[in-house]
Amino acid sequence: MNGSGGGRSTGRKIEQAIGKALDPLASALKPKSGGTPTAAPGKPGLQVSPLAVPFPKIGPVGGVQIATARAGFYKHERDDLTVFRFARGTTCAGVFTRHKIGSAPVDWCRRHLEAADGGSDVRALVINAGCANAFTGKAGADAARRTASEVAKRFGCRQRDVMLASTGVIGVVLDDRKIAARLPDVEAALDADVPAGEQWARAGLGIMTTDTFPKGSYAEARIDGVKVRIAGVAKGSGMIAPDMATMLAFIVTDAAIAPPVLKALLGLHVRTTFNSVTVDGDTSTNDTCLLFATGASGAARIGRVGDRRLKEFSAALDKVMLDLAHQLVRDGEGATKFVRVTVEGAASPASARKLAKSIADSPLVKTALAGEDANWGRVVMAVGKTDEPVSKERLAIRFGPHVAAVEGAPSPTYDEAKMSAYMKRAEIDVTVDVGMGRASATVWTCDLTKRYVEINGDYRS
Repeated sequence: MNGSGGGRSTGRKIEQAIGKALDPLASALKPKSGGTPTAAPGKPGLQVSPLAVPFPKIGPVGGVQIATARAGFYKHERDDLTVFRFARGTTCAGVFTRHKIGSAPVDWCRRHLEAADGGSDVRALVINAGCANAFTGKAGADAARRTASEVAKRFGCRQRDVMLASTGVIGVVLDDRKIAARLPDVEAALDADVPAGEQWARAGLGIMTTDTFPKGSYAEARIDGVKVRIAGVAKGSGMIAPDMATMLAFIVTDAAIAPPVLKALLGLHVRTTFNSVTVDGDTSTNDTCLLFATGASGAARIGRVGDRRLKEFSAALDKVMLDLAHQLVRDGEGATKFVRVTVEGAASPASARKLAKSIADSPLVKTALAGEDANWGRVVMAVGKTDEPVSKERLAIRFGPHVAAVEGAPSPTYDEAKMSAYMKRAEIDVTVDVGMGRASATVWTCDLTKRYVEINGDYRS
């Protein structure tokens, strides 16, 4: 599968360590004796997040092949080039960063997907880790174009039918020669008989930067009685406050769905999944989420947004996207807590979302969570600093089932011992009722630890 001898060797060691286990990456995520996390497979010096989840077993999704290789964007031995090859007629839709300095790959994908017949016959996706190719001007744009051109020649398609994504250090022009040099190996690997689960697992590993575990998800649904499959991988650990960060997500289904319908589905679900998570409040130049539909399942083609046959598929897609979004938070740089922030009683859904984001993004709230301190005064601060309508007299705050404040004052039933015990949990719920209406919203986040500073202080070394 891999074009890199080092990547193949790592895969064999993992598989040998777990014997007949279904998940070839599970051993990389298990803590060592004494609870010490194992080293992360993506970058030396990182340890697997204590909140990590195993990579799932992913079944075969028709119409897509995946291969990875080591192009050399990283000094250490790891795969950093991932290529998807799609069947003819594959459709695509994308959602991208709103960052004002988008990367060259973002500009490339957005331009071609927004063209008159954009996304109607996408044949490839090329992802490199280790170089963001962002803030690189014309040189970066030319490198992106050359990459698409080289892949298009090999796959017999147009440049515009090749999607691109990059992640890594900003301000460095992509050396596309490294990609071109490995394309023969990648093409051979694409033609090899490799189980689908292993292909997806390698993709999850190949797109990692400061991630500590590969992120994948899988679901099945039926369209008009025919089973269709949905699989996806994502990466992101820091610079995560998607606004569609250094977040990339790639989802493939073997359903047959027209580009406008894919775009509508993606826009519908991204708001409550990828756009409802935050690690550090920073949005990146490279934020990309691409959804591909190969049509290989044989299910009826869906060409209308309101088609009722999409109901089960839409729910399954939402499940995959939310699962991947949660994994981004679980792998937040230095994270030890997975936190769900829910705002209730807001004047509108938009107001509820803004209030929840204010709480989830607050460094003071996040450091209190890291210290296992139910400092609800910081939650009050994060709510009150917004310009959203809030009732001071009705404000209520809960940590899990434990009430900290009610009717704008400390709760008379507050129990410090029970609250302290709850805050030691790895997963925490923070619920705030602002007493202004009936709207609600949920945002997922993590705590902010000393390790976050260490990771980002050493990022370019």
